Amino acid sequence: MRIDRIELRLIEMPLLAPFETSFGVETVEEHLIVRVDGDGITGWGECVASEGPWYSYETNQTAWHVLRDFLIPFVFENELRAPQDFPKLAARVRGHNMAKAGLEAALWDWFAKGQEKSLAQMFHAAQQIERDSKIPEKITVGVSVGLQSSAQELVARVRGFLDEGYTRIKIKIKPGRDVELVRALRAEFPHIRLQVDANSAYTLADTDVFRAMDDANLLLIEQPLSNDDIFQHIKLQRELKTAICLDESIHSADDAEAALQMGACRIINIKPGRVGGFTQAIKIHDLAAQHNAPVWCGGMLESGIGRAGNVAIASLPNFTLPGDLSASRRYFRQDIVEPEFQVDTEGMMRVPTGGGIGVQIVMKNLDAVTQSSQLFRR
Repeated sequence: MRIDRIELRLIEMPLLAPFETSFGVETVEEHLIVRVDGDGITGWGECVASEGPWYSYETNQTAWHVLRDFLIPFVFENELRAPQDFPKLAARVRGHNMAKAGLEAALWDWFAKGQEKSLAQMFHAAQQIERDSKIPEKITVGVSVGLQSSAQELVARVRGFLDEGYTRIKIKIKPGRDVELVRALRAEFPHIRLQVDANSAYTLADTDVFRAMDDANLLLIEQPLSNDDIFQHIKLQRELKTAICLDESIHSADDAEAALQMGACRIINIKPGRVGGFTQAIKIHDLAAQHNAPVWCGGMLESGIGRAGNVAIASLPNFTLPGDLSASRRYFRQDIVEPEFQVDTEGMMRVPTGGGIGVQIVMKNLDAVTQSSQLFRR
């Protein structure tokens, strides 16, 4: 099998409502779409870098540069026998995990379609544990709720999501907008599965904030301290009953092993884009399982292309906590794939069973949100 063409597209998809975190407010989601073609087969991937260097140092401009000038030439210059071959080539480039993950995702889709398998089948075959585990028809998913104008507005938003069927709620917090939000939700919904995400907005000086949440029966506290820290999280976890979950601090299986062995966290959020792609995500999944640490799949406001891969990876057996894999209509008026992803009344999402990502690209919808594109040939 041989890749002959690779296309990059910059897309902008307006969000149905502003999404506020400690980083700021987003109204439009801007990502790169990667298309690979060869032997009559097309593979699709999504790079989850954004317009600015807020969540990560990577931006769409840096990802475009790294893909165009380094990663795409690597694919044309070498013969790939499996999608796992790509990370070995891409290792020459230090960092830039989101750029790597976007292209690797397209290669996984391309190879899966060539073998007439779904991504979920490919991922289950690639794991090193539970090889006899069955692929679930559906997975449990959750919803991520951005900061609202008031605690009352947050309660109203959460009630709406619970009415839609979501059974796990994650709320964003930041200094000054934290404990009272948790208390308001617990007063209204004492038994829901609830977690908070700080997006690295706090320091150890804020330990009392998290102590104040420690009796709120939270599933976890996500990335409370610095985005590149493990050591300070060890100190904080020792002070809390609630499990810390690391997100931004984990970029590889080596990071995950260090964090788990040293007690910096008890749970890991796996975002394929953050860790460099599905190959590394599977390694982290397997490692966490060996440490009896659950994992879950984080979202980056992906289109249906990226969401399809996330749903497939979340079908692996150690993804025992609901991921941020909300329905397409949670964020976008119209997705660029069909069928769109939906959540049923029990908070479940179906795992695609078709070849590769298992959904079809609606080209007219993709063209409508494309801001620029570039085609590369072998």
